[in-house]
Amino acid sequence: MLQAFSLEGKVAAVTGATRGIGRSIAIALAEAGADIALLQRDQERQNVKQEIEKLGRRCEIILCDLENETQVKEAIPTVVAKFGTIDILVNNAGIQRRSPAVDFSEADWDEVINVNLKTVWLLCQQAGKFMVPNKKGKIINLASLLSYQGGFTVPAYAAAKGGVAQLTKALSNEWAQHNVNVNAIVPGYIATDMNEALIKDETRNRQILERIPAGRWGQADDFKGAVVYLASDASNYVNGHLLAVDGGWLGR
Repeated sequence: MLQAFSLEGKVAAVTGATRGIGRSIAIALAEAGADIALLQRDQERQNVKQEIEKLGRRCEIILCDLENETQVKEAIPTVVAKFGTIDILVNNAGIQRRSPAVDFSEADWDEVINVNLKTVWLLCQQAGKFMVPNKKGKIINLASLLSYQGGFTVPAYAAAKGGVAQLTKALSNEWAQHNVNVNAIVPGYIATDMNEALIKDETRNRQILERIPAGRWGQADDFKGAVVYLASDASNYVNGHLLAVDGGWLGR
């Protein structure tokens, strides 16, 4: 049974893997046997690449600034050119902008929608162009609790993550017949840089913890099992699913 979770011989591309959830995801995929393409904006941050190579896996940094549409469109073809294939794509990277809706700037709106939704679509599309004809592949998007809930002062983020959830289902409907599984992971409240302000706010932190049945903030490593499952043969009949890793938040 454990062999179904093995990623030996697979190639995985991951965005936003220099820290936080993305780093844990990339490390987990490598620990399960995959070689890794890190899609990142520069070559300077080598720490995750070095960690993966210490595991005995191949790792390459592919330049992909998510605000550079040309690089985004070239990223997956570059992965295929370097590795000969792509078996797994994880769209993890994202940004956040907070402001009351009446004051939310058009520039912030466009930036969040482009990075959190349009680039996810473009990378999925490019991966699909390779995976669909080859009749195999796993695409894992990172959605959000705000794929279900509206949140406060984050209209663009909520709109983008709602879009990611629906995009995941739409692509799954088309590509499941070609043995390409498209699913999403839904993080709850996770102790990462993006939530640093909430963690430091004693009142909000207490309110959040009281709402989480597990009684704690999630950690980046809590995503390791979920991503390996969705990337492996163990999930071959799982399509268009949004897997919550949230300590029970959505179930409450």
